[in-house]
Amino acid sequence: MPLSPNLRGALFMVVAMVGFTLNDAITKYSSESMNMAQVMLIRGAFASLFVGLLAWQRGALFQPRLMLQPLVAVRVLGEAGATVSFLVALAHLPIGSVSAVLQALPLAVTMGAALFFGEAVGWRRWLAIAIGFAGVIIIVRPGFEGFSIYSLVALASVACCTVRDLATKRIPQAIPTMLVSTATALAMTVVGAFLLTPMGGWTPMTGKSTALLALAAVLVLIGYQFIIMAMRSGEISFIAPFRYTALLWSILLGLIIFGDIPDVPMIAGAAIVVGSGLYTLYRERMVGRRKIVAESTGPAMAPEGL
Repeated sequence: MPLSPNLRGALFMVVAMVGFTLNDAITKYSSESMNMAQVMLIRGAFASLFVGLLAWQRGALFQPRLMLQPLVAVRVLGEAGATVSFLVALAHLPIGSVSAVLQALPLAVTMGAALFFGEAVGWRRWLAIAIGFAGVIIIVRPGFEGFSIYSLVALASVACCTVRDLATKRIPQAIPTMLVSTATALAMTVVGAFLLTPMGGWTPMTGKSTALLALAAVLVLIGYQFIIMAMRSGEISFIAPFRYTALLWSILLGLIIFGDIPDVPMIAGAAIVVGSGLYTLYRERMVGRRKIVAESTGPAMAPEGL
């Protein structure tokens, strides 16, 4: 029996989250043998090659000058800041903790759309946003034992992702998505090369380490494609909540690969953030405003260099 469009979209979303989370795990593992600038450089080079070929196949590169459009530049700058801060946090924190903080992104995008674009957000969603960020504070736990400055770096990644997603929201429809992705992947490669010396210089790579970063780039592309397929398969309000499965995969991979056991504050804070996000999605469905949901859970989510 064929799956319904909603169930198919939910399955695609789960596959996308698995792809992104496996990429994060490989990236964190690679950081044990090289600095994150080198990870950005090598993974970005592979991603640029793969996404560039896909964009060329789809005819998205026929007007490369569109990469210079101001909103594309703002998106790329937001992604650059998000990627650097995300990777630095990922190198020093459990993968589950970083993922938990990133779950606040849809709330941040909804808040940003209300503040800067005048999107209508009722008091219930404002309350959900406030509760969600209270959950983030529980995860970060400033001033308490277990606090790490890198938790704030992860929070900075959320802020940069919000800038990126709000800019993406206003990029003209005439500019192909794959062209924007190609520009972003190329920019991440350049940023990695620029930061290579300040972050410690080049570390000789083995065939295994090179293959792992190539695999990470492939997983990003797979996740990117599956999330687009998910958004196009069924009702966004049904499919979007499945993005939170990324947190489950992050905790599972952190436990299996790195031996990271989540503590009570992280679990409690993550539950509050996810619950607030789900309620926000519910309210958007109830009032019939699905556009923010689409933008905050679409291809541009956690910083992946695309």
